[in-house]
Amino acid sequence: MLFLRNENQCSREVELRHIDLQLNIFGSGKLSMSKEKIIVGIAGSGAMGSGIAQIAATYGHAVVLYDNNEAALQKSKLDLSHRLSILIEKQKINREVADRVLERTTYSSSLMSFSKCGIIIEAIVEKIEIKQQLFREIEMIVAKECILASNTSSISITSIAGKCTNPSRLIGIHFFNPAPIMPLVEIIPGLVTDESITAFAKALIDSWGKVTVIAKDTPGFIVNRIARPFYSEAIKVYEEQIADFSTIDLAMKEIGGFRMGPFELMDFIGNDVNYAVTETVWQQMFYDPRYKPSLT
Repeated sequence: MLFLRNENQCSREVELRHIDLQLNIFGSGKLSMSKEKIIVGIAGSGAMGSGIAQIAATYGHAVVLYDNNEAALQKSKLDLSHRLSILIEKQKINREVADRVLERTTYSSSLMSFSKCGIIIEAIVEKIEIKQQLFREIEMIVAKECILASNTSSISITSIAGKCTNPSRLIGIHFFNPAPIMPLVEIIPGLVTDESITAFAKALIDSWGKVTVIAKDTPGFIVNRIARPFYSEAIKVYEEQIADFSTIDLAMKEIGGFRMGPFELMDFIGNDVNYAVTETVWQQMFYDPRYKPSLT
């Protein structure tokens, strides 16, 4: 799950910085470029939602960050200021850029704030029923042209879209944590996702300096499908008392060349999140023992 930026990637970000995308996909089925950027809505102000909001605002979009928890919104606001201050200290950006990012970001506890958004990216809890309910509510607020996207790590995009009035406009856009740093983004069209939606989503995320890959709507998509055995085998090595957590992490970093060991990475992701993803993949793969979650 670790993908690092290189000099070519940084250069690519500069080249793409001034690419403007205008939502004009229904009817003509084509993308158009415009000086006016679409408004980006983000549902969920946790680590992923806040990170995605930072990216969109950095690339010139007005951003509406929604959460029904006021305390979470305030924390997100403080965290964004803190992250930008660190970037200034490291001379990655200047104060003017940081101020523009802050100015473009609006925080709201009302879904009605999404009414003018051209795309909404959901980054809430990994529970399909909650995601479906959220999208049903959003559909009653936004324009019919608005794209709906889920940042789910493993839940079927087709299943999430199944409760929508217009499932053809829902797509998976899966960022990796921390979203502002990790370049890879999986674009996952559902079975009925309109092809123009897929094309637009890919072009939009590409314009944010990310590396996009199109993945089929299968359990875990690409990265999380491959990552399940990585975590589970590390846990089995520990359970069999072959080595302790720190030794396993050290071996994978020093010998395997990984930036983070499996346990270090699980701690970073959050064991609750990692368990939920593993359980979802296991269930959707018809309880294949290769993907069975560990209770260790």
